[in-house]
Amino acid sequence: LLFGCLTNRYVTVSNYPGTTVEITKAKATIAGELRMVVDTPGTNGLIPNSDDERVARDMLVTSNGADVIQVGAMGSIRRTILLSLQIAEHNVPFVLCLNMSDEAKERETEVDPSTLSAALGIPVVATSALHRWNLERLKRESLHPGRSTARVEYPQAIELGAIKVMELLREASETDADDPLISRGIAMSVLAGDETLRPLLPESIFESLDAIRAEVQSRVSTPLSVAISNARVAAVDRLLGEANHVVTDEKKSAFRDWLGLISMHPIWGVPFLGVVLFIAYIFVGKFGAGDLVDLLETRIFENHLNVWIIKLVDLVAPFPHVHTVTDGILAPAYAVAAAHLTTAQSVGQFVHDLFVGPYGVVTMALTYAIAIVLPVVITFFLFFGVLEDSGYLPRLAVMLNRVFKKMGLNGKAVLPMVLGLGCDTMATLTTRILETKKEATIVTLLLALGVPCSAQLGVILAMLGSLSLTATSLWLVVTIGTIFLVGWAASKVVPGDVGDFIFEIPPIRFPKLSNIMIKVLARTEWYLKEAVPLFVVGTLLLYLLDKLNLLVKIQNVMSPLIVSGLGLPAQATNAFLIGFLRRDYGAAGLYKMQQQNLLTPVQVVVALTVITLFIPCIANFLVMLKERGMKTGLAISAFIMLYAFGIGWAMNLFLKTFHITLT
Repeated sequence: LLFGCLTNRYVTVSNYPGTTVEITKAKATIAGELRMVVDTPGTNGLIPNSDDERVARDMLVTSNGADVIQVGAMGSIRRTILLSLQIAEHNVPFVLCLNMSDEAKERETEVDPSTLSAALGIPVVATSALHRWNLERLKRESLHPGRSTARVEYPQAIELGAIKVMELLREASETDADDPLISRGIAMSVLAGDETLRPLLPESIFESLDAIRAEVQSRVSTPLSVAISNARVAAVDRLLGEANHVVTDEKKSAFRDWLGLISMHPIWGVPFLGVVLFIAYIFVGKFGAGDLVDLLETRIFENHLNVWIIKLVDLVAPFPHVHTVTDGILAPAYAVAAAHLTTAQSVGQFVHDLFVGPYGVVTMALTYAIAIVLPVVITFFLFFGVLEDSGYLPRLAVMLNRVFKKMGLNGKAVLPMVLGLGCDTMATLTTRILETKKEATIVTLLLALGVPCSAQLGVILAMLGSLSLTATSLWLVVTIGTIFLVGWAASKVVPGDVGDFIFEIPPIRFPKLSNIMIKVLARTEWYLKEAVPLFVVGTLLLYLLDKLNLLVKIQNVMSPLIVSGLGLPAQATNAFLIGFLRRDYGAAGLYKMQQQNLLTPVQVVVALTVITLFIPCIANFLVMLKERGMKTGLAISAFIMLYAFGIGWAMNLFLKTFHITLT
């Protein structure tokens, strides 16, 4: 949010760590000059535990001459100052920005910025990005960063070891003394055993550095990393005492504190989650996918907009045919065989079918994208925005930590999994916040396999809404069971270790409507730019396949799988065919088939299960290849394809064998 305020460019705002996992750049006008502002991934320290923290550290120690602003929350002042001391040891000039000062005042937890500035020896500015308070002062101070005079006192053996490390680095380097790679901070990271520094240091001194570290460790009773951390925490306590740090019991938000504890309680958190999911079902599944879709699709598109567009197209490109009106929908019924049409009439038919035919850009692509999916996307983004800004998602991670441990993960995996309900593609990118390659691989697999994106989930809820509770429960049990089973199996197969679960829990907040609306508008804009063109491409693909008589041939080839294996009509092939472009597009095709009474309840549940577990959309597929590599990405995709249709076949066989109708 602060980056957006400084640059007037929107960045996704979230109330949990790890949202900004990629470097973002934008220009801002500061002191009358246009300057580049770079937003690095968030980090809790300069000894990285994940890829995003490593990127932030590397940028800090390799970007000589950059004006650095450290942004921390006033309400998390201890963690903020702990990072400040580490930046200071790297000999980097910086300005400290204490954001969310308004919230700290509400909770009566704050420090005096001027006193803290004197203690650290650098400019310190209190701000509130939410209210755009004091941002101009931050811009001015950013032009005059300072090197901190604060110093952490370590045990004598560590101090002497740090001096030896710095001398060795200076001898092996040809840079000047102000190089952040020849600093007290780098020396402390070496002594703490930070292996991620090796790519930045001369290989010729590795053996000597290891010898110095071993010598220092022999003189210190506790592990060096622990001793260094303890000394820094003691320095933070001393600095905060000098800065008049105030922490008082909060009585104003007793209800919020109670709500925060209940929402992550190992027992009471479960019914709380049930209430959250029920509200999501009512708001997204019933209101968004039910009332709003009915309003747009039936009353606006089918009864009015599509009718007038069909008339307009007929005026521009007429050809011999008659029209019949059924349920308020104007549908063409050809009176002349295509073989007997003149050239002009053939062109007219081509244009007609291209825009308003069975696979028309307007009657299919835009109707699906705008009338069916968009209302679901908007309602989901609204609900998801409330969850983000309220602080509930980190509590969900804590509550589900034990469950995720069974799958070789920890509670941090909840974040990309929940983000996958918005967009699997973006969620796959956020797997970078996970500390190990094993965790990132497993979560990428589960995202691609069993986590439906917002648009797809909304269409699924709309289809399930007309079925029995048994049908909905069956789909839910199979989907969640699949995630757990595949996750557990993957944890046994994928090599590697699981990282520690160290997580910051922000306070429960009452979301600000304006902030949520900004995010909803930005995400909706992304959907219109990203998804709608793919809907059009998918429709054109079906149109061309139909015109070339290939669609029927594809249906015939896949008939044994779709018809015999899954027990679905041959037309369902179209949904799975275009589902690779957008899974929500495929789900929308199934939704139309259900509306036309082409699917029984059993077929609906089987089809929805397969489309939920189906191979990810093309965008997610490409990101998966980029993040996990070609070999792993292709292996995941092949497994998902086989598993999805295998589960669908097993469900169909089970329901038919026991004569279960799900009505």
